[in-house]
Amino acid sequence: MKLVPELNEEVLTKSIARARARNIILPTFAQMKDPRRVPEAITGRLAEVGLWDLDPANLFRITWKNEPVAHGGGFGEGNWIEFPTALTGVDATIIGITGKWFPTGSHKVGAAYGCLVPRLVTGAFDPAAQKAVWPSTGNYCRGGAYDCALLACPAIAILPEGMSRERFEWLREIGTDEIIATPGTESNVKEIYDKCWELRRERADGIVIFNQFEEWGNAIWHYHTTGGVIEEIFNKQFGQSQQGKEHRLSAYVSATGSAGTLAAGDFLRKHHPDLRVVATEALQCPTLLRFGFGEHRIEGIGDKHIPWIHNVRNTDMVVAVDDEQTMQMMRLFNEDEGHDCLRREGVDDNTIEALSHIGISGLCNLVASIKTARYYDMDSRDVIFTPLTDSMELYSSRMEEMAENHGPYTSHLADQHYGRYLLGTGTDDLRELTYADRKSLHNFKYFTWVEQQGRSSEELNHLWDTDFWHEIFSQDVVDEWDQLINSFNQAAA
Repeated sequence: MKLVPELNEEVLTKSIARARARNIILPTFAQMKDPRRVPEAITGRLAEVGLWDLDPANLFRITWKNEPVAHGGGFGEGNWIEFPTALTGVDATIIGITGKWFPTGSHKVGAAYGCLVPRLVTGAFDPAAQKAVWPSTGNYCRGGAYDCALLACPAIAILPEGMSRERFEWLREIGTDEIIATPGTESNVKEIYDKCWELRRERADGIVIFNQFEEWGNAIWHYHTTGGVIEEIFNKQFGQSQQGKEHRLSAYVSATGSAGTLAAGDFLRKHHPDLRVVATEALQCPTLLRFGFGEHRIEGIGDKHIPWIHNVRNTDMVVAVDDEQTMQMMRLFNEDEGHDCLRREGVDDNTIEALSHIGISGLCNLVASIKTARYYDMDSRDVIFTPLTDSMELYSSRMEEMAENHGPYTSHLADQHYGRYLLGTGTDDLRELTYADRKSLHNFKYFTWVEQQGRSSEELNHLWDTDFWHEIFSQDVVDEWDQLINSFNQAAA
């Protein structure tokens, strides 16, 4: 499969001139994975730049390794939360890597970069004549619009009308060219696809659609950067025996969403063959669990189909999480009465302070991690990693809605929620996948991608071949992209 198109020299020349005029330098995938490679001139410039500023220098903050500060930060080893047993109720160590410290407050800015830049540096996208279209249920279109703002590229954001108010307000604030609200909420992905087809018919050559659910740049970015940072954290923090215990990286748990983040599981499996890769979704829309459908409130995960870029052959288990559990945990983790409850139960203040760094989909991932630990009888030797895509910074309106609909949060409610939704989390609503289960989920892609989205049965069959995925995730792919990025930067200097 050819991931790098033929160079369009005419368009590329124009894009290089735009970058030169705006002092834009593009980070390579190697630099996003290891920001120690970032030139000193850039790190010096970042000392004066806020994390969310519309400054092209912030392209170099598309990494898991930003210093956790709002302005002027450098780079470190990554940011994560280690959830104590007093909170999870399980002996296994659960680690959440935090997306809060990316520009825009979500790691989706990286997935969007992985889709956009390979086309920019080959001339396959012309920012002088085309708009970049970002279909999403929230954070991905925010990330794409932000990347475009830094790269002086026009953007169209598409997201369901029922997503949090903060998303729409922020898109307007950064000057997104067009914001299109489609019918429905988190689980209404087909309506987003329908709008994309409408734009194709109406605008043809004037747009390029970066559909995260089928864009290989999304999965490739997560394979190398997300998988890479998890491997580094595990090796440094847990790779050596401690107190006579040999730790093992036992599971990687991630909400399905576009399935880009799940690709980190492919990377980790290469280094840890016994790893379990667990895909998470909402119980109210159990697509992978029961081929089901519905609506839910866990913002940040798409539903009712299997993303084209999801390697279901590498998925070991599906876990469905009740959205009511995540919404009540949101209050437990972020209101004073909830904090008091957690302290009474032995949760330390440092952990409590970090709980606001977990958005709604992160709460879903935490619940699924607890279920995974219980199902597989994991003990203190086992380590589970899960991504925390964003933080409560993006959901203040949801907190207001919960208070309005349910009244003040009380100590009594906090105690109930701690017992029911943390210690009471069991192994219901999950399915360990057999070979036949995986093949069924793979075949289920047909109805979205072949019947609706113009893919062929032959292409679908290729996705069942393990060699296909080895080729997609090959280091050679990102090395070629990095060569093109370096050539672009040199020409724009």
